[in-house]
Amino acid sequence: MTIETDRLLLRPFKAEDAADIYEYLKEPTVNCFACMKLHSMSEAEAEIKNRMGDEDFYFAIVIKETGKVIGELFGHPEGTGPEDKTMDTFSPCWMLNERFQGKGYAYEAARAYFDYLFNVKNIRRIYAYTEDYNLSSQRLCEKLGMRREGMFMEFVSFVNDEDGVPIYENTMQYAILKKEWI
Repeated sequence: MTIETDRLLLRPFKAEDAADIYEYLKEPTVNCFACMKLHSMSEAEAEIKNRMGDEDFYFAIVIKETGKVIGELFGHPEGTGPEDKTMDTFSPCWMLNERFQGKGYAYEAARAYFDYLFNVKNIRRIYAYTEDYNLSSQRLCEKLGMRREGMFMEFVSFVNDEDGVPIYENTMQYAILKKEWI
């Protein structure tokens, strides 16, 4: 599955994308992606294999003109409860190489991804988490028409301080329904 926008392709990852993902995952800019940090090209090559296994919901963000992978969009459908077999809720993650931020690529990719989720995968509700310090992600959520539903104080820790004590982050939740998207 490939999704095309004016400037981008959202497509499955390929083995030759390892150098590009290493570029943006060797130093993730947001703590929530700290667990995805890559320490070498061999780790990047192994990680590409994981990304290649999910072609329905895991996409490389590629500049059409150059073929460079500048980020990714991913997530999985979920139900609203443990017994729920209707997988109509989705929480996407987006990550963009810092060198390509501020150019509208994240919005262009996320908008196409949301269209795909709502109209092809028939997702009913999309929600996203973002840290209170990640203003660009908050602006992206709002530009996509998502509403802020709440703030979770000291919700989760992704990193520790120099003494090994967890640093808890405040996390906002944004959401949009299919009927609001249309």
